[in-house]
Formats: sequence, C-alpha cells, structure tokens
Amino acid sequence: MLKHVSFLTRDLAATLAFYVHLGGTVEKQLTTPEGYGRAVVRLGEGRLQFFEVTGEGPAPHPHWAEHIALHVVGLNELLSGLRAQGVTVTRDLQSSPSGRDMAFVLDPDGRQVELLEASGE
Repeated sequence: MLKHVSFLTRDLAATLAFYVHLGGTVEKQLTTPEGYGRAVVRLGEGRLQFFEVTGEGPAPHPHWAEHIALHVVGLNELLSGLRAQGVTVTRDLQSSPSGRDMAFVLDPDGRQVELLEASGE
C-alpha cells in the first residue's frame, strides 16, 4: 500500500494553500532537525509530502504525462476560482477518455496537476 509521495517545493506555504484549495487537509507541518520545512497533505486516502529545503528546488517535467491526478467535485467552479487566483491552466476543460470533465493546471512549483470531475462515483 502506498503511504505517500514526496516532493521538493520552493514555497511550502503557497504549495499547502494550493492543495488545500483543491480539497486537501494539512495533516502535519513541522521543521525537521536539519531545518527543512516539511508538511503532509491528505487528499482522500492519498498523501503528498512536501519539503522546503534551502538551496534546493523542484524540477518537475513540463509534459502533462508526468502529473498528479485528483478527483474533484465541481470542476467548472473550481477551475474558475483557480484562474481568478492566477493559476496556470495547461489543458483547458475537456472530456477525459472516460467521458468526465477534466483539466490540467500547474501547482506553485510548476508541477502538472490533473483535475478530474468526481461526480457520479
């Protein structure tokens, strides 16, 4: 069973705010003994862990094939709100192969995030 996936972030506060806006809950936020910012965000049954390490930064691949995928409720409204906040939309609202609405946005570190309408599950 997968426990979590861990990423570097340039700005822990901005990253946490982004994923909380997508429905996540911050389960843990602390400073490690090495002085790194660390936080865990729960998204449904999954968790993302982020580290803010001075002098280090993430290097996400810009192609949509490397991404985090999340089920969300009310994708149209959520996407409008994200746009209003200045979030970059890389693939606009469209039908997924399963016929559900989907879109791709960038998180604060430039990581691709697929948003897939969860209604009907």
